[in-house]
Amino acid sequence: MAPPAALETTLLPGARGLLACHARELPQRDELCGAFCGALALAAAGLERRGGEPLDQDAVAVAAGSVVSRHANTGVLPRGEHGRRDYRLPLALVDDPDISGTTAGGLIDALNELSDGRLAAIAYGGPWSPETLGGLFELAAALEHPVTLIANLATHHLWGSGATLGGMLDYLFDGELAGPAPDWKVGHFACVVARVRGPGGDLYAIADTYPSLGGAGVHMQPREHLAAALERPDMPAGGMIVVAAAEDAAGVRSGAGALGLREGAWDNGTRARGR
Repeated sequence: MAPPAALETTLLPGARGLLACHARELPQRDELCGAFCGALALAAAGLERRGGEPLDQDAVAVAAGSVVSRHANTGVLPRGEHGRRDYRLPLALVDDPDISGTTAGGLIDALNELSDGRLAAIAYGGPWSPETLGGLFELAAALEHPVTLIANLATHHLWGSGATLGGMLDYLFDGELAGPAPDWKVGHFACVVARVRGPGGDLYAIADTYPSLGGAGVHMQPREHLAAALERPDMPAGGMIVVAAAEDAAGVRSGAGALGLREGAWDNGTRARGR
């Protein structure tokens, strides 16, 4: 009898620090998914305070020019979530919830500023396919210093977060893409932290912003679904922000360019403060 095929697991550098912060900080505050992920990226690099102040999601939101809706809109939250509006710092308010949140450009500026230049946040708007996604992940996994991949995606292209172990094994060994229906339909930020590779395909571990998604906010997604969620063909644009040590930035740019990825922030439909 032939031995069973092996599964290969790859954890990004710094992912354990990110996940420790993730467990402490869940859930995100309302409409701060991008800022929540930014705080995780800072923690992954060992940056949790600046000038005596915490580098939490509120600090990132202020630096990024995030805006939040004046009134709670719990109808857009995943099932079982009730929202969280205990903001530590005052944030700009808007009446239209469709334009609230954090822009990709604002998040990039915030991470560069709050890290005092020790990190480089580099945005890639695509094109996204299982191959370009895999190439960027492998590039990040090979870096010497901690790195975070912040995905700005469309949640309705993902598997629902309650995939069973059997369903995940069916995908990993046989390429079976059938999975749970999506949990919700929004533009969203979440972090990619690891990959499990099997003979049938690759599953990516997503550190999400709500504990109801997956197991304590972590769930697995097939490469085909994650690539489609990043491409966001039926929503305002999305992409991936690579948050790397400044000394690794040149290598990231060179490798991403070789993959054909397009560098630059995208318009995800959110309005920045003051605009």
